[in-house]
Amino acid sequence: MTIIIYLFSAVFFLLAAALVFTWWQRRHPGALLLAATYAMAATLALLLQTWWPLVIGFLSAWSLRLMGLDPGTEIAKKQDTPL
Repeated sequence: MTIIIYLFSAVFFLLAAALVFTWWQRRHPGALLLAATYAMAATLALLLQTWWPLVIGFLSAWSLRLMGLDPGTEIAKKQDTPL
């Protein structure tokens, strides 16, 4: 079970790094909130050596996406508009 926690925490850290990079390029506040959520969930899972922070972090990230804080739709709209 420990290896699974490490693997999912690594994936969450990669997601957080990608979202910080997205925030750095686009300055979308939702990307920074999602990055913080994924990073905190991964950190808690590693510190506590339990799986439930990963589940709570994933559900929190999805709730942020459902509230419209996902930068994906805004980036797609900006790329589709002609110059």
